[in-house]
Amino acid sequence: MTRTTGLCVGLAALMASASIAAADTLNLYNWGNYTPPEMLEKFEEETGISVTVTDFDSNDTALTRVKAGGHGYDVVVPSNNFVQIWAEEGLVAELPRDQIPNLANIAPQWVDVDFDPGRRYSVPWAWGTTGIIVNSSVYDGNPNTAEIFLDPPEELRGRVNVIPEMTDIMNITVNYFGGEACTDDRDILMQVRDKLTEAKQHWIAMDYGTVDAYAAGDIAAGVYWNGASMRARLQNEDLVYGYPETGYPVWMDNAMILADAQNPENAAKFINFILEPENAAMISNFTRYSNGVTGSEEFMDEDMRAAPEIVVPEEHVAAGRFSVACPQEVQELYTQIWTELLR
Repeated sequence: MTRTTGLCVGLAALMASASIAAADTLNLYNWGNYTPPEMLEKFEEETGISVTVTDFDSNDTALTRVKAGGHGYDVVVPSNNFVQIWAEEGLVAELPRDQIPNLANIAPQWVDVDFDPGRRYSVPWAWGTTGIIVNSSVYDGNPNTAEIFLDPPEELRGRVNVIPEMTDIMNITVNYFGGEACTDDRDILMQVRDKLTEAKQHWIAMDYGTVDAYAAGDIAAGVYWNGASMRARLQNEDLVYGYPETGYPVWMDNAMILADAQNPENAAKFINFILEPENAAMISNFTRYSNGVTGSEEFMDEDMRAAPEIVVPEEHVAAGRFSVACPQEVQELYTQIWTELLR
């Protein structure tokens, strides 16, 4: 055997081993503390595919990272108001429907959605609301108002946290002033800018992962997601979740296969796996959010079925506003206000 032949054989062996390794892996890009470890263990046991999870803390962070290239991710989980952006920019692939028979398990109300008609690109991961969390031992007033963070009662000043999620905070504040999401009404937007700037002096932080801080009483109130609020309340029964009467966001996070996925077949297997009712329930039981899969309810924890954070009280249902993607010109106005707020 010549050295050249030996080199070719060696390279072939290396390529083959790399191919085998790739066949056994999946890289998931998801929100932090949002992926059940026991579900990943089950997926690996059933498929032999090992999953690596990388966290992101906002939709903008995830989009920017993937657009930069060289990421190596296979599946990403953006919110509904970003799904069209991912699709239009060619960052995600159409779902290989023949490899995902469990698409039939998506609940009817979540199939032909405005942000992805017919579910060409995405499947449900979890859905919920963005509202108000309050420690009732510190403040026992009405939690169903945006004033909790926009004009905090004296007891809460200096103890309020606001999630740094631009769309949610802007829309709640726009609703507070009588507008609807994606408004380009300059008078309303000026009021929003001034109110947020004024209110910020009463906030302790703008952070995401604050479940433990709420549970410990280090933070007394803020804007938070319903599932995270329930997780905190299970550690501290004084915590209550409120639905701003002037309007609050309803959203859905969705799993999508990246256009440049290194392991697209494994990605399709994973998408099919999370659409099994029992597996979707594992996501809900861990995150404390609802999911969009028919039949998952029977596998969900008993305390999920009547939790005030999960089951929206009838009197607050009408105030919910499903998040939408704003036109570019409106998005730029929002961004200007948000950038100024973060300074």
